[in-house]
Order: sequence, then structure tokens, then C-alpha cells
Amino acid sequence: MTKVLIWGINGKMGLTIAETAIRLKDIKIVGGFDSLSADNFCHTYKVFDDPNNINVDYDVIIDFSHASAINNIVIATEKKPRPVVIASTGHDAQEQKKIAALAKKVPVFLSGNMSVGVNVLCRLVKQAANILYGWDVEVIEKHHNQKSDAPSGTAKMLVDSVNEGLSTPRLTTHGRCGQAKRSPHEIGVHAVRGGTIIGEHDVIFAGAEELITLSHSAQSRKIFALGAFRAAKFLVDKKPKIYNMDDMFGI
Repeated sequence: MTKVLIWGINGKMGLTIAETAIRLKDIKIVGGFDSLSADNFCHTYKVFDDPNNINVDYDVIIDFSHASAINNIVIATEKKPRPVVIASTGHDAQEQKKIAALAKKVPVFLSGNMSVGVNVLCRLVKQAANILYGWDVEVIEKHHNQKSDAPSGTAKMLVDSVNEGLSTPRLTTHGRCGQAKRSPHEIGVHAVRGGTIIGEHDVIFAGAEELITLSHSAQSRKIFALGAFRAAKFLVDKKPKIYNMDDMFGI
């Protein structure tokens, strides 16, 4: 049984994680952290708003909150060194440095997307880029209207996958406006925000008179919760460093 503390428990993903865990026999939610008031949420466990006050026993932190959460997570792990699954995205340079420093003390699982399907897509994209050298590549990502970072962490993963498959990496162009003739040495990245879209990603390979599109569509947030639980169980007995999906799959 892996005991989990949910960071951002009152957010959409935090609540999804809590609800998903109810049906699992090998995961137990023992508490949560959130800066939002817990008064309007019916939790059966403690929810803390100060990392110094966390007093429940847990094996792993799962963070689906916000990039800035790393500051409080560092405080919590200094008090109780435990593995951390970081599923939030949009970290700036300073936050990335804090994650790297944290990984020297505890095992950290870091992924721009916790879906198993998305990570399979990344591998397919890498292979396609290697085979379809010289083709134009465009990445289109779609999310709900409350998502704060653009492009998405998944879109960045897909761009990295394209470049891993190429002998010469390409630069990214974020959207186009006015006179914007396409360069053969670029990857176009486009972000769509609207409604309640959970997450859709398309990678378009455009050649001479033919087109290949590799896609992933999230039908439910539960897929991210299940991926995070799998990562949490993977981390429990690991040494401090940054791990990713390839490590978990043994690739």
C-alpha cells in the first residue's frame, strides 16, 4: 500500500486523484495540501495550507497544482524527505533549478504528461521524425480555457521528441501572424484554449502531396491520475535523481 499526499488537492486534478484512489487497493490518500480553503470540500482526511504543519505519514507527494508549488514542496521535503511526483508544468528557470536541487535529496519523477498513451505517442513521433527527415512538422495542442501555461508541457515533450529523431534539431515557431512564410528548419507550435477540453495533441508531418498526423486525445482526467499513481509506486524505493516515463517503462 502506497500512502500518498496530494499537492493541490482542491483543484480539478487533485479531486480527480482523490476520487480515482477510492477504487484502488494499492493506493491510499492520507492527506493533502492546498492554499485554497478546504471549507467547501468534503474530505475525509486532513488538508494543510502550511507545509510546516503537515503531520500525516505518507510515502510519496503527488503534485498536480502549479509550477510555483515547488517552493512549498521543498519545505515539506526538508521536514520529511519523501519522493515527489511532479505533474505540474510551466516551470521557469528558477523553479527548474529548485527541482534539480530537490532531486539530489529525494527521488523526483518529472513528466510533462502522466498519460501512458502520450508517452507512447512521443516515442512514435521520434521514430516518424527520423524516417520522415525533411518533412514539415507542426504541433497543435488544445486545452480548456483555464489552463495558464502555453504551450503545454505535452507540446514541449512532443517538440523534444521530434528533435530527438532528427540529426539537426529545429527551432520552434509559436503561432504565425502577418508575413510568416514557413522555414524548413522550424517546428510550428500552436496552442488552442477553449471550453472544457481536457487535452488534445496532434503532430502533423507534411511531405510532398502526403500528410501524416499522430494524435492523442484525453477522454478523462483519470488517465493522468492512474499514471501518477504508477509513478508514485515506482519511486518508493529509488535513489535521489530525476526519473521519467522511460525509466519507469525500462526503456
